[in-house]
Amino acid sequence: MAAPMPTYSAVVAHASAFLGELIADPLLRRHLLSAAAAADGGGGQHTAATLQALSLISDVLDTAPSASPSPSSLHAAERLLLSLPAATPLSCLLSALASAARRRCGAPSAASAVLDLFVLDPALARHELAPAAFEALFAPRLLPVMRHFATRRASAAAAVASAAQFHEDSRSDETAALSAMRVLSLMSGAQAQEMRGLEREYEMVLDVNCKAYALYLKKILETGEAARLSPPPPPPELVFTVGHGDMSAGDEEASTDADEGAPMWAEAEGDLYPRQGSIKGRRELMRPPSLYPQRVSPHLIVQQQRQSPQVGRSGRWSPAPRLREEHSPATPSDDSTEDSSIELYTGKQEKHPASPLSKPRRAQPRDDDGAGWARSSPEPSSSPMDGYADLARQQQQQAESTPKDFVCPITSQVFDDPVTLETGQTYERRAIQEWLDRGNATCPITRQHLHVGSLPKTNYVLKRLIAGWLEQNPLATPAPPITPATPATPAVARTPSARMEAPPLPFKINSPSPDNTGSQASAPSPTSVIVQASVESAIGELRAAVSCLCTSEELAESEKSVLRIERLWREAGAAEHAFFSALAKPAVINGFVEILFNSVSAQVLQVAVFLLAELASRDDGVVQTLTRVDTDMDCLVALSKKGLVEAVVLIYLLTPSVDQLVEMDMAEALVAAIRRVDEADTLNMCVKPKAASVILLSQILSEAGVGRDTTLPVPRSALVSERFVRSTALVLDAEQVEVRVAAMRILLRCIAEDGHCRSSIVEKLALGPVLDAFHVVGDADKFDIVRFLSEILKLKKRSAAERVLQAIKEGGSFSMMHTLLVYLQSTTPEQSPVVAGLLLQLDLLVEPRKISMYREEAMDSLVECLKNSDFPRSQLLAAETIMNLPGKFSSSGRPLARSTLLKLARVKERYRPPQSQELSVVRGADGGGEDDAAGEDKAAWEWERKTAYAVVSHEFGLALEALSECLESKNAELFAASLVCAVRLVHMLSLLPDTGVLGAARVCLLRQLVLVLRSAKHGGDRALAMVALRSFMNDREGMQDIATYIKDVLRTLRELKKSSGLAFEMLKLLSDGQESSIDMWNHKELNQADCSSNGEVTSIVYFKNYIFSGHSDGTLKVWEGSENILRLVQESQEHTKAITSLSILPSEEKLYSGSMDRTIRVWQFRDGLRCAEVHDTRDPVQNLAVATAMACFVPQGAGVKALSWNGSGSPKVVNPGKSVRSMALLHGKLFCGCNDGSIQEIDLASGTLAVIQAGNKRILGKSNPVYCLQLHDGLLYTGSAPLDGASVKIWNSTNYNLVGSIPSPAEVRSLVVSADLVYLGSRNGAVEIWSREKLIKIGALQAGSPGCRVQCMAVDADGDVLVVGTSDGRIQVWFLL
Repeated sequence: MAAPMPTYSAVVAHASAFLGELIADPLLRRHLLSAAAAADGGGGQHTAATLQALSLISDVLDTAPSASPSPSSLHAAERLLLSLPAATPLSCLLSALASAARRRCGAPSAASAVLDLFVLDPALARHELAPAAFEALFAPRLLPVMRHFATRRASAAAAVASAAQFHEDSRSDETAALSAMRVLSLMSGAQAQEMRGLEREYEMVLDVNCKAYALYLKKILETGEAARLSPPPPPPELVFTVGHGDMSAGDEEASTDADEGAPMWAEAEGDLYPRQGSIKGRRELMRPPSLYPQRVSPHLIVQQQRQSPQVGRSGRWSPAPRLREEHSPATPSDDSTEDSSIELYTGKQEKHPASPLSKPRRAQPRDDDGAGWARSSPEPSSSPMDGYADLARQQQQQAESTPKDFVCPITSQVFDDPVTLETGQTYERRAIQEWLDRGNATCPITRQHLHVGSLPKTNYVLKRLIAGWLEQNPLATPAPPITPATPATPAVARTPSARMEAPPLPFKINSPSPDNTGSQASAPSPTSVIVQASVESAIGELRAAVSCLCTSEELAESEKSVLRIERLWREAGAAEHAFFSALAKPAVINGFVEILFNSVSAQVLQVAVFLLAELASRDDGVVQTLTRVDTDMDCLVALSKKGLVEAVVLIYLLTPSVDQLVEMDMAEALVAAIRRVDEADTLNMCVKPKAASVILLSQILSEAGVGRDTTLPVPRSALVSERFVRSTALVLDAEQVEVRVAAMRILLRCIAEDGHCRSSIVEKLALGPVLDAFHVVGDADKFDIVRFLSEILKLKKRSAAERVLQAIKEGGSFSMMHTLLVYLQSTTPEQSPVVAGLLLQLDLLVEPRKISMYREEAMDSLVECLKNSDFPRSQLLAAETIMNLPGKFSSSGRPLARSTLLKLARVKERYRPPQSQELSVVRGADGGGEDDAAGEDKAAWEWERKTAYAVVSHEFGLALEALSECLESKNAELFAASLVCAVRLVHMLSLLPDTGVLGAARVCLLRQLVLVLRSAKHGGDRALAMVALRSFMNDREGMQDIATYIKDVLRTLRELKKSSGLAFEMLKLLSDGQESSIDMWNHKELNQADCSSNGEVTSIVYFKNYIFSGHSDGTLKVWEGSENILRLVQESQEHTKAITSLSILPSEEKLYSGSMDRTIRVWQFRDGLRCAEVHDTRDPVQNLAVATAMACFVPQGAGVKALSWNGSGSPKVVNPGKSVRSMALLHGKLFCGCNDGSIQEIDLASGTLAVIQAGNKRILGKSNPVYCLQLHDGLLYTGSAPLDGASVKIWNSTNYNLVGSIPSPAEVRSLVVSADLVYLGSRNGAVEIWSREKLIKIGALQAGSPGCRVQCMAVDADGDVLVVGTSDGRIQVWFLL
């Protein structure tokens, strides 16, 4: 498949990524600069201009974490570099760094300078200076060339392998499994010379293609963004070969005779960079490009020899097929001398030198066609590897035929001076003597106690036998005397095993030994026989365990081998490198994997995973072996899902892609691993299981969207559980920065899914490590840290948020405010508002000062973002940042600024927008005392005052001007956020000391606010505009400015007065206090229903948009009532006579009906109206009042009867001396209006009676009964005939004082009271409307036909809907405008 065509943006992005890593890593930067300087010929040959530029750029980049880069220094360095007569690799690298450090406009120049490196010296740029840039920009294009040479290498290696097989027909089985190293060692001088020539040709072809392609990419950069409008020119043709005349003579001379004995891949190639630290980005940058092979891969030759396809695992326990599949020689058993210790020290010795400074480099995976590459690490100069291949092979063959009785069990070498102990065991004299000198008194093999004080004589019989055998086998020499090696004259061992290993360190012997802590002199020397014997003994034991693991058909034996290998690994000491070489073979790896497939022992599984993780962390060859078969990964995933958390570490080391992780459905297992309580890490794995789980889960969640409609890879309840959130928060103090960043991203996702988890995060949060990570991560991670800090500040309690702010300000190793200030200057427009908001909050922890560098920079950034219409997203973020500054949030982190302002508008409940439901959580404590709540309110007010002052005082209200421009935007989200900001700031200006900014705010915002009030579609927006306009009305100038728009304002306020108390207040102010104006209390008749067929409408109630009406024929009807509908829903005729009264208990949602048929019925109306209970009263019910436990009704005679709902006893008669006409029941007290005009209060608990109004004698032969009675807001309203000049009297229900009266001339038969009005129904069908506060008449309505009576009335909870029932059977509904 052809490589994709390069684009301008892709070239700039890849070059910027390479240089960004270089700028962020001082160690890597200095190393590359040194390499570039050395390539130019040494520091002494550079011009003064180059050295001065190097000094300037180094100073700027070294101080970049603590201060912003100096533009003047960078420009000066660039001028010095441009003055050079000719470009060099060092000058190109310096130019790239200087351009990249300028960030905003230097990316194209930096990319061009990187490409200049490949034009000047392609090999140097490819191998040392910019391998990551080569892999990203050049490797996709040069892939055909790489594959071409890989094929040629494979052909040459296959020819050598075939020749070797022809000469060794008698050992065909061994030849079939011939390793790559052995095949290459069999090359003749001519074949090796041909292979080296192929490598030189490969490098030259790469140089030619790199240079041509670099020039092509520079042309793309020169065309710039204009290239998007036209297709780019075709890339240069690839070159696959060069003439032999092009090869330099120097390359020919470099191939000396000394090289012919060693293959070319054993040449020393030092690591490109020193491996210090564990930052993944640095490790990736330091790797050579993964797409081209620079050395012959050993497994490539093995693949050429394969005769059968790969065979998958069988279900039974048998690792043998996998051994054959990997073409690895079987490991011998314990009693076999087939292998010597040389095998444990060779094999992967060349790839993994024992370097104490760094771990072995992990190889890159092979590409699809199998032509992988294997890069050799440098060999120690003292390692005699060259020329010994044939000798080692002959000695190995000789060792295979050495009799076991001729070998010392301690030294594993042929006896030189054998002695036979009383136990019958024979040892080398020197070895057993040192054993005894160390205080041991037992036989090393039998552990029997030795009684002799000195060693016996030499076993001459055995010695003669050995001497005769040595004459026939001269290569098998006895063990030489051990002499300590000095640095000046290194000791060269005579045996192959000694020659292949580094000088061993003291090794722990697996046998009892006396206490040797008393004197250091008792410790063995590094070259002692006992130490070497201990190493050899451990190697032999490891070899036996590996053999058992790979060949045993018994699962139990293989499991014991795994545990034994783990013990030996931990006790390896000096032999660790040899152990690693033995265990990293594919056959052994597959043996461990078979254990994972078949074992059910938790301990064995843990140990097997631990060993595989240790090996995979040191060698990518192990990773390739584990990832070659998909079922291996499936097995690890299955184990992790079953609770083996150690398997997560190995999965992490195998670096699966995010798509693979999602496909394997690992998210729930990772969450479970993170939730686990930290236990003692007995295995001491290279990566903590929880850390690996956090990194993998972060990668999975990064691919999933945000929102409730998004399908999460893990149940949302598990992701936001308190235990998981707190466990993840504890990981924020991990040692590895990568783990901290991953944990932070998981917590950000938790907050996005459920903001309630913020409090759990804050409880377990350690901010110091997070703040310190800010200084070492890249720009993307820095912004994530800022977002995280901003999110955890959205707390319900203001005091808690200020504690977090204080921790941010003082918690890091460096000044966080200064760090944010520097970072703010280099952020993108969409990141600036969030950074500026956090910086501003940190500055406002103390009282705002007149001059604050941090506050000025933050406000400048916010205002600039608000005015920059080219970036709508940046505008919205800036407006939301200002909106959230007051710090009022719900427990879920939702901002409550809008809800708080709507509360100031006194919007009635039914008109409030949905978000105002969280207004109840604005107050501080969760169940705290009043003092805590008062303290939270005070802290919240102080913070709101600080933030408002900081915003409005900046440049004399410059932010208000920017918000005014945003109010003209067509973006709904930006408009809504800007409106809330503007209204809050205007409201706070009316509360802050007058500085003249309020007048400036009127100039900027008045016209926009009036326009919102008049034409906004959302009722909440109009209410917010009212709050701002009300703030302008506090002074005379504001009233004069509003008078300009008086017509539009008055018309809108009349429409809003029914839903907002503030609109009513403003209407009175603008109407000069004329509350009785008819324009303020318009009523519109919505609908009416004619129920004359059912007789009179005797009773009516209104509840939750439903109207219940009772009629004189016993019919009960249910109507659906709203602003525009009056529709019959249901009717019932279970009463046989007239329904005289209806009553509702809102708490129980029950309807009670009293009737002349001597029953009280209880109705349920949740699922339609149905009669639930029937109570026999034995008397007709004239009137009814109900409570939770009882009911009071007026019988046909005198008094009132009280009936218990539980049915115990007969109804009790109270107030027997009065004929009651109307009554009301509240809090156990019954208020009665009587036919004689008297009003009493009866305490039903004690039976006491109090007189509110005494009865009057008949006047002119007429009585004056109290027709109606209602309690509202602590006042008792009574209606009667106006015989004494007032038809309605108002009493205080507590002290019975008369507090007012309504002088209506009508006889009031019914009345109803709302929050603002009193409605009086008369006997002639008129309904008078009176102001409840002023007690003045506002208007009147006509109900029913002429001459009918108003029988009953009801209003809704907000007082906006009036329902009237008349004696002619009509029901009419009015709506208050």
